Amino acid sequence: MSATLPDSAPATPAAVDDEAPERRVRSAPLILSAPAALLFLALVLTPLFLTALLSFNQFDYATGRTGGFTVEHYLSVLTDEYYLEIFFRTFRISALATAICVVIGVPEAYILSRMGNPWRSVFLLVILAPLLVSVVVRAFGWSMLLGPEGPVNGALIALGIGRMKLLYTEGTVVVALVHVMLPFMVIPVWTSLQKLDPAVEQAALSFGASRGTAIVRVVAPQILPGILSGSLIVFGLSASAFAIPGLLGGRRLKMVATVVYDQYLSDLNWPMGAAVAVILLAANLIIMLTYHRVVEGHYRRRLG
Repeated sequence: MSATLPDSAPATPAAVDDEAPERRVRSAPLILSAPAALLFLALVLTPLFLTALLSFNQFDYATGRTGGFTVEHYLSVLTDEYYLEIFFRTFRISALATAICVVIGVPEAYILSRMGNPWRSVFLLVILAPLLVSVVVRAFGWSMLLGPEGPVNGALIALGIGRMKLLYTEGTVVVALVHVMLPFMVIPVWTSLQKLDPAVEQAALSFGASRGTAIVRVVAPQILPGILSGSLIVFGLSASAFAIPGLLGGRRLKMVATVVYDQYLSDLNWPMGAAVAVILLAANLIIMLTYHRVVEGHYRRRLG
């Protein structure tokens, strides 16, 4: 009687030893990203989850937060013209500030990328200098500059135009937001330009294209990811800005962040403030993801 051999031989120690390094290589990204993931979970996701839970609590002005479950706060925000107008104003101002940052920041980043040392370092420091000053200090600086007795109104009076109301207007808020957010547009675009080979633009010029045509049709499509990143950052930060709308917009020109502040600290209606904050977050995500999808689709079609 002949003995039958098994279909597969057991793994030898050498084979087991060969598989161990592969498992360690596959698990290395998970191990390395675990601290950052835990930090993100503790500092970002957990507060957002607790805020979302708070937004569904019932509230009574006599007793405060009473617990329970209700969607009344969301219905009040989504059906009240007062809140809808504030949301519309917030996104309008944010979109306008983002568009101005794109118009100013992209040429600024292009010029910066074509500079040589030491001027590149000097102008990069000038661009980043506003980030070294508190947003509150910059907002107070704009209020002094544009106030009724400020230098701007003084110049208008000297020119015979007369004193104008510059504070507590949408234009003032937009100008201040552009001043604060411009570095967040310049840096991503400048980073994309650093990865672009200057020979590509020179090749377009050598084939007879003008400087403007080379920038619009050759350079701009390739730095579109940087423009996309910068515009998303600027829009998100502008839509959730608090100090500038609060100090330069006043009590009448409210934005969503100032409404959340009022609900939490003035009315003490924490569930309503949490509901407004959650709706702002959801609306921001919808707008930004839609914009990202449209721009990225155009980028893929343009560059194949």
